[in-house]
Formats: sequence, C-alpha cells, structure tokens
Amino acid sequence: MELPEDLKYSQEHLWVRSGNGRSVRIGFSEYAADQLREVVSIELPTAGDEVTVGDVIGEVESVKSAGDILSPVSGVVTHVNPDLDANTELVNDDPYGDGWLFEVELSDDDGLDDLLDADAYGDLIES
Repeated sequence: MELPEDLKYSQEHLWVRSGNGRSVRIGFSEYAADQLREVVSIELPTAGDEVTVGDVIGEVESVKSAGDILSPVSGVVTHVNPDLDANTELVNDDPYGDGWLFEVELSDDDGLDDLLDADAYGDLIES
C-alpha cells in the first residue's frame, strides 16, 4: 500500500498535502479508498465554507458503506475537485492524484501539527 512520505495523515484516513503558503489539498488515503471499495457518491463542502478540525464536512457513499467526512484541518475551503461530480471512481483509481477532494486555506500555521507522518499512519492502519 502506498503511503507518500510528503503527506500528513488524519486518524480518519485523509491525507493532507501542503501547497503554497497556508494552502493544503486533502483526499482519502489509499487505505480508505480500498476500504470503501467503489465510491458512488460524495458530498463535499463548497468553496467559501469555514471548516474546523473534527467537524463533519461531507459524506461519502460506496457500494460497501456510507460515512461522514471529518475535516482534518481548520480554515476556509478554497476549491473542490470538480472532476468528482462525474467521476467518483477517481477516489479509488488515483487517491493521491486526480482523486483529491478539496483545498483549504489554513486558519493558522499550526494546522498540521496534530496530523500523522507516513510512518505513524502506517502503524495506525496495521494495528
């Protein structure tokens, strides 16, 4: 299973990739995508929404299950992946690339401090 070293991970199986300044991109980890199997619908926040760590900000439904999406960071949503409207399978096919979910402008510089690195996340999913 792929766990890119340049990402941070939440205990709820989302990855966070730092961008320019306080901007981050967020998506499901490969582990989450594998557990979901075939994603059939995703509800995500919209651009301009304020999100807080731990808040329910969306929902994912697959042929196997449905569940809430919890925000791994606090800030303002700046972009949502437009390709997911017609191609939810991107979450399964390319979770670290074209299957990203949304982008957030962090509300503070410490927004990534509570997330896991790849090694710690690997330990989490193995336990």
